[in-house]
Amino acid sequence: MTASSTGPSPAPAGHPAPADTAATSEPPLGAVGAARPRMEGTVKVTGAVRYAADEPANDLAHGWVITSTVTRGRIREIDTSTALAMPGVLGVIDHRNAPRLNPEAGSFFGPDGGIHLLQSDEVPHSGRPIALVVAETPEQARSAATALRVTYEEEPYDVDFRLEHPAARPATSFFGEDATVGDVDMELAASTVVVDERYVTPEVHGAAMEPHTATAWWEDGRLQITDSNQGPFMVAMTLATLFRLDPKQVRVRSPHVGGGFGSKSGGCGPQLVLAVMAATMLDRPVRVTLTRSQVFQTVSMRPATDQRVRIGADADGRLRALDHTAAFEVSRLADYLENCTELTNTLYAARAIRTRRTAVPVDILPPYSVRGPGATPGSFALESAMDEVAERLHMDPLELRLRNEPSAGPVSGVPFSRRNLIACLHEGARRFGWATRDHRPRTRSEGHLLVGTGMAATSFGAGALPSTASITAETDQTFTVAIGASDIGTGARTALTAVAADALRVHPERIRLLIADSDLGPAWGAGGSRGTTSWSWAITETAARLRSRLDGAALPLTVSCDTTESLGRLPLMERHSYSAVFSEVSVDPATGEVRVRRLLGMFAVGRVINPLLARSQLVGGMIMGLSMALHEEGVRDRATGRHVNTDLAGYHIAAHADVPDIEADFVPDYEPGDPSGIKGVGEIGTVGTAAAIANAVWHATGRRHRTLPIRLDRVLEEHPPK
Repeated sequence: MTASSTGPSPAPAGHPAPADTAATSEPPLGAVGAARPRMEGTVKVTGAVRYAADEPANDLAHGWVITSTVTRGRIREIDTSTALAMPGVLGVIDHRNAPRLNPEAGSFFGPDGGIHLLQSDEVPHSGRPIALVVAETPEQARSAATALRVTYEEEPYDVDFRLEHPAARPATSFFGEDATVGDVDMELAASTVVVDERYVTPEVHGAAMEPHTATAWWEDGRLQITDSNQGPFMVAMTLATLFRLDPKQVRVRSPHVGGGFGSKSGGCGPQLVLAVMAATMLDRPVRVTLTRSQVFQTVSMRPATDQRVRIGADADGRLRALDHTAAFEVSRLADYLENCTELTNTLYAARAIRTRRTAVPVDILPPYSVRGPGATPGSFALESAMDEVAERLHMDPLELRLRNEPSAGPVSGVPFSRRNLIACLHEGARRFGWATRDHRPRTRSEGHLLVGTGMAATSFGAGALPSTASITAETDQTFTVAIGASDIGTGARTALTAVAADALRVHPERIRLLIADSDLGPAWGAGGSRGTTSWSWAITETAARLRSRLDGAALPLTVSCDTTESLGRLPLMERHSYSAVFSEVSVDPATGEVRVRRLLGMFAVGRVINPLLARSQLVGGMIMGLSMALHEEGVRDRATGRHVNTDLAGYHIAAHADVPDIEADFVPDYEPGDPSGIKGVGEIGTVGTAAAIANAVWHATGRRHRTLPIRLDRVLEEHPPK
């Protein structure tokens, strides 16, 4: 693989060159489990790392995206004459001259009209890309974009998402059918206590620090791409389908990614589709970078949800019935599943469990995964409702959860591979000082502040997906490990180097790691908390095969492995990570201000590859959960259907002043079905945190908040205590 003579150069390796260790005796194992700083840390903090928008290229042109100013309708006219006459402008691409795309291209959920850009005069949602101006410089492209004149024929739109929407339909069963176990109605009728409440979460955006950027160019008959995404191989395959290319013609690289949180995992981003169109039409490298506002308008978000949870329990806290109906908004352009009932199917034992998932098509951008998809809003609903059951039974919320521990999957009936929630609950309660808590609300104050504590339990699906890896034993006694993994800021390079070192029985310094390139072969992306697990499995299996062939072999020697077959031999079991999150908040009822003082999370995430990086992931996830609980909310103007807070000034996320004392730690755990014993740690930190904070706010104030975020105006009391 050589660098292009006209396109961007390869990104710096981001880690030191392997040392000459030919005379070194074989070291003991120990790379996995050691707390090592990320190997690319120095080059990142010194600014030496090149992200997608930083890659140099010869003869580079720049595209500027124009988005619709109406929510639904048709383009009546696009006047490009003034823009085309401006200095440096190379062309304008719109529905009249854009390449025709394959309508069958999409994602896991089927064809996705969200990526079929500039194919007609239709405007299906606000912020839809409707044209691209290409010029010699970004400034020229931006200036010409303002000169473009677009007129529309507006049509009625519907962005009024709600559970009772007349267009509501059963959601896709992509992750399995809805659950029906026992007779829910009969068990509810026989229950001592019944909670029946609605819980609402808004649209939530990934809000990654790095805006979405792609550069495309053709070289020797191959389409070359640098892009900010979470899975270059899957993006390359989608791109090949979309543009009707042989997959071998497409190479996608994403050497360094400044965060994704799901927003860079949904197939091809608009920046990539438009860059490929422009590079193909103009026959030169073209870069398209979205502005922050355009990211909010054109990149997938977590959909709003409206959930009804009914729980019936006996006087001793034993659950008789769990009934969870979850509605979420989808686009008319593509199907999707926000699997909010995942935890209801697996977290607690009950005599009867019923789940129903409902999709509500409205005129919005197609939503997709945001960190902890489905489980995060579902956890808020379920764990808030569990807290309400404990409240009505005058029972410790921790004890309620302990009393309803299942021995096997409550819906599936299959055994757990290893279930370590109880250890998380006990150790978290001990460290947090839960035993001294007065479970009555509004009993603790400090001056004018009300103080409360809350907790939540949660799980997140674990496992691996098929991936390929290659390892070459080099003549200098180093090893080149190649796998199509992605490092989106999580430290994947560092973790996979440790896994390879242990699997090969060598020091990490003898590992050269190649990642983030679709040419390295099929591999799962960085998503679903299955990236590191999938890649580690492939590396471990490949290393075992290589070691078995090394004795007396001529070097260099390369061995490759595909984990599809070995994954297929796994016995059927429920596999999950687990956590218990405890929170302490203070509330000022006179101003509505909620401050999270303390967060503690205990996690069972299998064997921990690198405690330093894993804690960083979990603390970051808990901060995202805090942000979800108190700040994040995509707001639409009902009068126009458009987002009104499409920047980081209006879309609030947690800042340093919002981040309290946060502790994340692990209970001993091991995944028996995985050759390395590991599980994913990316999303489990986010999932239960919002519920723990909401439960703490109830404990402080005596008022239950079933709609997120817990804004000032929702907390403010007209007559606060003096």
